Amino acid sequence: QLLLVEGVGRYRRLATTIDDALGEAFDKTAKLLGLGYPGGPAVERLAATGDARKVPLPRPLLGSSEPHFSFAGLKSAVLRAREAMNDTYDEADIAASFQQAAVDCVIDRTRRALDHAHGATALVVAGGVAANAALRGALERLAGEHGLRFSAPPLPLCTDNAAMIAWVGVERLAL
Repeated sequence: QLLLVEGVGRYRRLATTIDDALGEAFDKTAKLLGLGYPGGPAVERLAATGDARKVPLPRPLLGSSEPHFSFAGLKSAVLRAREAMNDTYDEADIAASFQQAAVDCVIDRTRRALDHAHGATALVVAGGVAANAALRGALERLAGEHGLRFSAPPLPLCTDNAAMIAWVGVERLAL
């Protein structure tokens, strides 16, 4: 989801997923490709050796007026690509194409949400997908295009939602 943080404990939701979360889509793609769990790092490693232009995958909601996310159709398209795999592309091409489609969707949806985030001073990414280098880099470029500071947790903390939740608790107790 995309939130405008107006202060500690004060958030305005700008967008959410209408079906599956991005991390879930990475995990499902990893499973379909026979990779391990958690799926994000495995897909990212495999994607580094593939061609992101090889497998024609959809970009759900790309260009729509609402900033919400949808990844169920992308997951289904990965399943169909895996079932139809032949000499044209391989698992690495599917992983790279999936990752690029996901990044394209996140950037498009975030760009749309930023149109409604008046007063924003930074673009912050969190959660497990914040560890994905392609996504991090694209979000950092987007922040720069909008004159925003970019912030992301250190990589070791991206895989531990408990640490992020605990930090929120520390901030709330400090009030």
